Amino acid sequence: MSEYLSHRFRSADGRLDLFARDYRPDDRADGGVGEGLPLLLMHGLTRNSADFEPLVPHLSGRRLIVPDQRGRGLSDYDDDPALYRLDIYVADMFALMDGLGIDRFGIVGTSMGGLMGMVMAAFQPARIAALALNDIGPVVDDEGMERIRGYVGPRKEPAKSWEEMAERFKAVNAQAFLDFGQDDWLAFARRTSRQDGDLVVTAFDPAISQGISAENDAVVPDNLWPVWDAVSTVPALVIRGAVSDLLSAETVSEMARRHEAAFASTEVPLRGHAPLLDEPAALAALLPFLQVHS
Repeated sequence: MSEYLSHRFRSADGRLDLFARDYRPDDRADGGVGEGLPLLLMHGLTRNSADFEPLVPHLSGRRLIVPDQRGRGLSDYDDDPALYRLDIYVADMFALMDGLGIDRFGIVGTSMGGLMGMVMAAFQPARIAALALNDIGPVVDDEGMERIRGYVGPRKEPAKSWEEMAERFKAVNAQAFLDFGQDDWLAFARRTSRQDGDLVVTAFDPAISQGISAENDAVVPDNLWPVWDAVSTVPALVIRGAVSDLLSAETVSEMARRHEAAFASTEVPLRGHAPLLDEPAALAALLPFLQVHS
């Protein structure tokens, strides 16, 4: 199920033209997650809808809505960087789902996308059937945030080739993907960057960095425990990279303790922040969870 419909929609504030992939169920699909509610898949801070390409074939029995958040991928960049923040992203996602006429759905959110999923479930819990969080929780470890701040910011010089861009991503993320080879890094670069003439550039607006500065909690507030508590009746799954520097095992344990509804968690070996979700350990937890709860 690699083919999708291109869907364009207006942002919640009416200012921007945004993009989403709309994957329709494949009746020929073998295995994976079968008939059920649509799923909204939301990427992390510097990623885009292509980030879920490794996972999509495993969900081929479902309708999948996979957006590019404002400032990423094929969505418009915002000329007001102050609007790169969590509540604005969430409003855009409700505008997307409302425009498609989708009332109830499951969420799979990676990193920032998981924070968005938590907030969406807190705002409108009756609409969210299940919440799967990929390497994110109510507390974001300082070590991981400092690493992210180190590579998000003013645009670096374009790379002269895909191989050069792959090496750049490897230099920053090698500790998160311990078993990656050169082909894996090339695929990673192609999902996260774009061709610009003869050069290769990252596919996000460098201004998104303003929302994660040490002085600004617009994207990652210091404490989201009240939000987590507000979604305690929504079935939840937490997938943690075993060597994550953003989500601690202690945070996952506390999430489980405070949750009233069905809760499950798993760790993905050889992964930091964040798993691609096509790893066997991730799929072994995610597919049954979605099948049961959405």
